[in-house]
Amino acid sequence: MTRQQIDALAGNLEKETGQSVSVIETHISWVVLQGAFAFKIKKPIQYSFLDYSTPEKRRYCCYKELILNRRLAREMYLAVVPVCLKNGLFHLQRGDGLIVDYAVKMKRLDEDKLMIRLLGKKAITGDQITTLSKKIARFHHGANMIVDAFAWRSFDKKFADLADVQSEIAAYLNKNYRLTVNSALRNSTIFLRSNAHLLNTRVRQGFQRDVHGDLHAKNIFLYDDPVIFDCIEFNDEYRQMDVLNELAFCCMDLEANDRSDFGGLLLREYLQHLPAIRNDAERKLFIYFKAYRANIRAKVNALRAIQERCPQQLKKHVFGVEKYLRMMARYMKEL
Repeated sequence: MTRQQIDALAGNLEKETGQSVSVIETHISWVVLQGAFAFKIKKPIQYSFLDYSTPEKRRYCCYKELILNRRLAREMYLAVVPVCLKNGLFHLQRGDGLIVDYAVKMKRLDEDKLMIRLLGKKAITGDQITTLSKKIARFHHGANMIVDAFAWRSFDKKFADLADVQSEIAAYLNKNYRLTVNSALRNSTIFLRSNAHLLNTRVRQGFQRDVHGDLHAKNIFLYDDPVIFDCIEFNDEYRQMDVLNELAFCCMDLEANDRSDFGGLLLREYLQHLPAIRNDAERKLFIYFKAYRANIRAKVNALRAIQERCPQQLKKHVFGVEKYLRMMARYMKEL
């Protein structure tokens, strides 16, 4: 579907239900909000790491998203429903008409409990972080083990994907941008080559698991029992990883939101339940994974900047690129 078609769908839903309908756009999907429900529709796009280019591929990914997210958010993820076209009008859920696309139907939760909002309001307690750390540790402990050898060259290539967007956003950044990126890419290769044996030892010890893949504050509702949603379905390699890689994302995100204290608390509490850091080499591995996660966030902001047409939002995404590049460079220096 196109954005124009999504807007037409939203308009028709308003007429059919009498409810206000809104649309949230990300770099890979649209989320149609209607009453108590949200409908996530994937964009017809293809990147090096993602392929939503055909309706069949989007349908497959919708079902995969449903199954995977029910591991941590069963009550939230409800069904996969068709998007149909009949008499020139787009409909959701109804089985009549020509099926043109698919959507993941979700129950809407209280957005005031989103972790990112609570961080902004300085309304999170240490007890909430402790509860979250326990939930993550339990999930990791029960997640399927992935026994494939750690392919450090392939991982290094993912780290180097950041270079793919250099030319598109260079005009918005200062001249030190390329130096920062190139230095990090070189040091990533050195670090991974030197620690390939450690990473494969950890695979044999069961630390590589099929986890969430996108664990940050925008994907967590801090209820008494935290709800973690929107895991990665479009690329298994981005979800099947060392548990420290996943934990590093959440800790890095807390640091990015000026709560390094909570990042430290999350790590300490997690290690009480799942001792995934046992020596200095593994501590450095955790820092490297934080650098990798900052790298990914820089690229995501760059992709959003490339797509953005609103000057104010463009400025926001460029600021995000700069912030995460600084964090990546700082972590790499710690190694």
